[in-house]
Amino acid sequence: MTGLVVCVAVLVLASAYGVLHRRRSGRVRVRGRDGGKRLGAAELGEGLGERATLVQFSSAFCAPCRATRRVLTEVADMVPGVSHVEIDAEDHLDLVRDLGILKTPTVLVLDADGRIIRRATGQPRKADVIAALGEAV
Repeated sequence: MTGLVVCVAVLVLASAYGVLHRRRSGRVRVRGRDGGKRLGAAELGEGLGERATLVQFSSAFCAPCRATRRVLTEVADMVPGVSHVEIDAEDHLDLVRDLGILKTPTVLVLDADGRIIRRATGQPRKADVIAALGEAV
């Protein structure tokens, strides 16, 4: 009987963790430790967008990274003055460590001056990215 109770408890805890993880993945939110950090053309490999820049950190074998690329490209095409930059995390390990990026895809929303104002870990939804851009401008 004790084994059954332990098994049920483990299943309940694992399910709760899975639901929480799924709800948080892809949400665009403010992170306190990003405050004041700036990225420029030297770090990105290209210039900043006129109004905002969407920076995507991805890796070669990341399936959600391809879907995120499509979403961010669509948003950048829809919103004037917004550019999309994709950075291979494996090729830029110093930048990844400096920014505290732990998984791919990670999306940073930068304002026109290159300050990080929002961050999403996982595949973001188009509506969330557009809402974050509204705050950047």
